Parts: sequence; structure tokens; C-alpha cells
Amino acid sequence: MKFPPFTTEHDIFRKSVRDFCEKEIKPHVDEWEREGIFPREIFTEMGKLGFLGIRFPEKYGGSGLDWWYTACFIEELPRSMCAGVPLSIMAHTDMATPIINAIGTEEQKQEYLAPAIKGEKIAAICITEPGAGSDVAGIRTTAKKVGNEYVINGSKTFITNGTRADFLMMAAKTKSEARHEGISLFLFPTDVKGYSVTRKLDKLGNRSSDTAELAFEDCRIPARCLLGEENMGFLYAMKNFQGERLVAALSATAGSQLAMEETFRYVHEREAFGKPLAKFQVVRHKFADMATRIEACRALTYHSVNLYNDGIECTKEVSMAKIFGAEMSQFVVDTCLQLHGGYGYIEEYYICRAYRDIRLMPIGGGATEVMKEIVSRLMGV
Repeated sequence: MKFPPFTTEHDIFRKSVRDFCEKEIKPHVDEWEREGIFPREIFTEMGKLGFLGIRFPEKYGGSGLDWWYTACFIEELPRSMCAGVPLSIMAHTDMATPIINAIGTEEQKQEYLAPAIKGEKIAAICITEPGAGSDVAGIRTTAKKVGNEYVINGSKTFITNGTRADFLMMAAKTKSEARHEGISLFLFPTDVKGYSVTRKLDKLGNRSSDTAELAFEDCRIPARCLLGEENMGFLYAMKNFQGERLVAALSATAGSQLAMEETFRYVHEREAFGKPLAKFQVVRHKFADMATRIEACRALTYHSVNLYNDGIECTKEVSMAKIFGAEMSQFVVDTCLQLHGGYGYIEEYYICRAYRDIRLMPIGGGATEVMKEIVSRLMGV
């Protein structure tokens, strides 16, 4: 068996994603980075091209494909020449919506998943709170059942797509005194009275992706918005995180590859002491170091994709890939910026943006410290 099992069909799909990123996103990135958001039409256009429902059933507008098509999709998104737009897209496709397909009712899939696949509704995953990030069990937002409704009170922060999401896949406490065993998940429509975007956050990087703080004040949603079983939300969320972290590892690998390629061109054009930078041994050795780490990360990540695609338990491997991808990508981008010298510190060069963007990798989707705790526990340490 060829590994990774990319076929001609995968290659055609990959090219279609790259073409879209280079033609429809890349030319506008500077403007969208300044504005802190990109047009909603990007979602609808990607929906028309089948990019937002790769693994979802055709019944809901998806393509019913495997994880290797997702790998192609994620690996080409960096061709946008920013991480912000891809982050918003990935939050929609691989963080907020997969769990609807996994445990949602038929009614929920028709109401939320189908329009999300078309890009008609924008989704956000809504778990983190001002006092609870990595400690998901510590969330304080409550959902109290009153008749045939849930009344939600609390706040959330660091919510990608938060300023314009049409619905949230959110976690709230249905047993306020409990921790893990008291969390439930809900599909929350953002046109509900009492809901508000309290602040759009100004970030170090990923600037074209909108990030918000949200408030819920006596928000009433129908009981049918409960996703899965009550008080089972923590387990659902932990399972959903595996796909999110796998996507992060794929993104880190592809983004690092792109940064290295851009720097490779730069060191062949830039001269110092009468010759191109690429002619210096110290520079060549830095590329050997970067390429080695990228390939090692790609191998570990593809191994994890293979296991996950086949339905094999791989929490340890996915967590390892997230750890290694985060550390590798920071090393690569930092090395690339150093090779650019003073120009790497100037905003007009891509590597400057990449340096700001990549710092999120060891924080978002599960901090590296949490990933290491997961791996060590699964090792029996």
C-alpha cells in the first residue's frame, strides 16, 4: 500500500484548494489583516466548492470523503499567506461542526450542519471562559432547564468567529456543583435575546480571524438545542478535540514547509559579503535542520491521520503530533526570520506575519503542557 495513500483524485482536490487560496484569498490578505476580519463570502464560495463538508455525508451536502482529503485541504490553506483566514475556516470545518455530525439529531443536522456545509451559516466552538481554558471542567457558564427551554448565563472568551457566528457549539454546566460530569453541549443560535458580543479581541497574530468575548444573560433556547445527552458534554468534547489537534499538527507542518520554501528563495537572492546567503555553510546547515524536523513531524502526523482515519484509538499519537508540530513550527519560523535578518522584522515580508501567527500553535487547541500531561499519563508515568 502506498503511504500516504494520496491518489490522483487527492491531487486534483489539493490543486483546487491551492488555486482558491492563491487567487481568492492571498491577494486580499494585507487588507483583511488590517481590518481584523475577512468577507463572509469566503465561506459561501468554499461551500460551493465542497471544501466545508469534506468528511460529512452527502445527505447534508458533504462529500463523504476520508481524512486524507482533509489532510490535502489543511496542507493547502497556508497558501493564503496568512494563518488567520485558515484558522477561521478550520474552526468552522474541524472544530465546531464534526460533533454535530457525530452525535446530533436529524433535526439538528438539517438545521445547523447542512447550512454550515454550504457556508450559509458560520459556526464557532464556544468552550473557553475567562477563568477556564485548559481546565474545561472548570467552566462556570450555566444552562438551567426550565420547562421546554434552557436558560443560559455566563461568558466565554477567545472565541474564533465569535463576532459573526450564526450559531455556537457551546459547553455549559447543567450541574453547577459538578465538574466533568456536569457539562452539557448545546447548539446555540446567536439571534437569541440576551446574547451579546462584548468585545472583539486585538491579537498578536492571526489578525484576519475575528476573536471575541461573549456574554449570555438569561438566554432562552429550546430544549431541542441540547447536543447529545445531558451531562455527557465533557466526554463528547474530549473526543472532538482529537480531530482539532490533528488538524493543528497538519497545519503546523504545512505552514513550516511554506516558510522554509519562502526563505529558501530569499537566501538565494539576497547577497552578503559578495555572494548569496545560500553559499554560506552555516545557512545550508540551518536548512538541513529545518527540513529534518519538518519531515519528522510530517511522518508522525501522517501516522496519526492513518490511525484516526481507520478508527483506531490514537489519543497519544495525536497529542504527540500536536506537541511536536507546535515546537517544530516555532523553531522553523524563528530560524527563517533570523535568515531574513532585518528584513524579517519588517511587516512587508511574509515571514514577519508568520512569526506572529505561529505563536498561537502551542497555546490553542490544547496547550503543549496539557498535551504532555496526556501523553505521560497514557504512557503510565
